[in-house]
Amino acid sequence: MEFRVLGLVSAGSADGAVPLDGAKQRTVLAALLLAGGTVVTDERLTTLLWGWEPPATSTKQLYTYVSRLRTRLGGAVCLERTGQGYRLDIGDAFLDWTAFHDLTGTAGTDVRAGRYARAERRLAAALALWNGPVLTGVTERFAEAEGPRLEEARLAALEDHADAALALGGHTEAVPALTREVTRYPLRERLRGQLMTALSRCGRQADALAVYESGRRILADDLGIDPGPALRAVRQQILTGTLPAPVAGRPAASGAGEQTVRVAVAADGAPVDDGAARAGAGRAAVPAQAPAAPADFTGRRREVETVVAALRGQRDVVITGAPGTGKSALARYAAERCRDAFPDGLLHADLGSAGAARSPYEILGRFLRALGTTPADLPDGLDERVHLYRTRSAGRRMLVVLDGATDDAQVRPLLPGAGASRTVVTGVRASLCSLEGTRPVRLGPLTPGDAVRLLAAVAGRERVIAEPQAAVRIAELCDRVPLALRIAAARLAARPQWSAAHLAARLEPEGRRLAELRFGSLDAASGLRAVLHGLPAELLAAFTTLAAGPHPLTAADAAVLLGTGAEDAEEILGQLADVRLLEGCATVGAPWPHYRVTPLARLAAARHEAPALTAA
Repeated sequence: MEFRVLGLVSAGSADGAVPLDGAKQRTVLAALLLAGGTVVTDERLTTLLWGWEPPATSTKQLYTYVSRLRTRLGGAVCLERTGQGYRLDIGDAFLDWTAFHDLTGTAGTDVRAGRYARAERRLAAALALWNGPVLTGVTERFAEAEGPRLEEARLAALEDHADAALALGGHTEAVPALTREVTRYPLRERLRGQLMTALSRCGRQADALAVYESGRRILADDLGIDPGPALRAVRQQILTGTLPAPVAGRPAASGAGEQTVRVAVAADGAPVDDGAARAGAGRAAVPAQAPAAPADFTGRRREVETVVAALRGQRDVVITGAPGTGKSALARYAAERCRDAFPDGLLHADLGSAGAARSPYEILGRFLRALGTTPADLPDGLDERVHLYRTRSAGRRMLVVLDGATDDAQVRPLLPGAGASRTVVTGVRASLCSLEGTRPVRLGPLTPGDAVRLLAAVAGRERVIAEPQAAVRIAELCDRVPLALRIAAARLAARPQWSAAHLAARLEPEGRRLAELRFGSLDAASGLRAVLHGLPAELLAAFTTLAAGPHPLTAADAAVLLGTGAEDAEEILGQLADVRLLEGCATVGAPWPHYRVTPLARLAAARHEAPALTAA
């Protein structure tokens, strides 16, 4: 089993999420988990649930909460009555708070030993365990009692991670995250000093000094004090040009010390051979074409682990899923987490998610130029470009991300030559899984907890904490699809006068929901419309008919709606599931699998129906 408190309090097993009945049951579970196997007294639990004036039935209610929790957790853990309280022993089950504590503790040892790369990786892994506001879903009393302690641990880890990253020369990458955190926590002088250091090393001394001056004013206005000696020292070093360089750039005291700082480190802490990177020092600049992964990437823990493990295990990956399920974000996020395994760079191409499909000929031209081929030396024919691309990529250790592929035929010419380079392909169609030797990863909706965490990451944790039930409703109205969730959260963040309940009310009417899920350049329905436009007329007509019918449905049900035989209906359902317009699930003991149309796909079909059928 696995338990989580660094976000929405939840429990899960191989069979799925464990149902929890509201804030009080989540509070009991979280209190027992954070007790670390020690007894939590009835008095303590009662206070956390009801405050200092509990109802007369509090003892009976507490017994009911614990009894239901014990039943739902099953025999994998031990929840027992001990003396005047309860104790929970989770054995070898996963608890994100324990994993966080272990990772940060080991990272501290690494820093003291000068192993900054290992420390940076472990701290990044620890921070990745946080998925939204800590202890979401518990009572206000418990959140106030335990939340600050856990949040302080996160901020300390964040500061330690920034120190490790700066020691390794990662000042450019650190600036956006540090800027965000300093804005959120303006009184934390260590964070402000780290941001000043990063800005100064990027050649932005004026900006660094402006950050200091802003902090000085905030401290004076809010607390009536001056900055501390550490922050003043950073300012003085910037003014005098004596700010220390990154540790990784200094001569080490010994060969062993230099290796500790400079060697690449894999996810498990083992050194990675960087011979290929040194061998390529004389070639063209190492390409780094992929956009950065979203800083607020949320959830998909198992999928990330699957993709990273496959790439490190020398296997290509195909990520498929319905439009808006976060395929591109997952590919970029996983790529960042195994970049040390591909020292010769990262090639990236959008094959058509922004519009019409791009030809392999065009993409190969871009890739070859990135690998050092001059425009004058680019071959004119597709086959010649393919051969040159595979020659140039052979022997390198690159990662190639092919985003938004329409079919496998578009992808095959873009696969690199023999060697250690690997490819990640994303797209909607299931036929992409026909690419040989690939590890398929299929994305569906986010879990309810991760959906709320994404809302909190974009809209702000305070908005979600204030209205947790409204946040859950928004998530469901967005089908728990990352793109729709991101749009809804962005609208909420941009309109501080809106409550979460107000946004949920705007999303409720089906006739206006898709219009509400547009913001800036983001449109939750754009990917669905592209899939619908790509369907043959007969298949589009069948989908609009099925989308308007009852759900879930089987091939027998579809045959009645479409006026066809059951086998023909099953073929139609399979084709629609292959383009992710239907979600299919096997039902034990049933002769036919069941299918359903997601609410957003059904709404897109309703809007698309009239012009599509007229054209047909």
